[in-house]
Amino acid sequence: MARPDPKSVPPVVESVSDETLRSFAGYHMKRAFNVVQADLLRALKPFNLRMITYSALVLIVDNPGLRQSQLAAAMDIERPNLVVIVDELERRDLILREKVPTDRRAYALVPTLAGRQLCAQAVAAVRKHEERLFADMAPGAVEDMVALLRRIQARGSEE
Repeated sequence: MARPDPKSVPPVVESVSDETLRSFAGYHMKRAFNVVQADLLRALKPFNLRMITYSALVLIVDNPGLRQSQLAAAMDIERPNLVVIVDELERRDLILREKVPTDRRAYALVPTLAGRQLCAQAVAAVRKHEERLFADMAPGAVEDMVALLRRIQARGSEE
């Protein structure tokens, strides 16, 4: 096999420039989310919860009796993916699946005492996680950021 011409070989890149990407707000949102997600995973680790199982547990504790279809819609995930999450929470005795008397095909999701207690502890840990991440922001900055993110979400649901 012939060796490539040294003039046609691209130079070795010493450092990567993401200057073009940094001109997009979405890129900064994704980079910030990566930081939030990594720290959140550390905060939830003592409870053996992932972001998705934590979110499902909080929704069930806050809305006892909601149906699996309602939980899937609230979490914006496909029902088959939800079954795995619900199975995990049920296996850990954090929730119960109870038949809905008026609809034999539907299940109501109800937190157990252990589920409510773990949820309260995890929510407290997540509050500390956010306090730590946003500690040096100006007063009102977090509220402004949330308001902007909600506006973006609303635009996405307009389509």
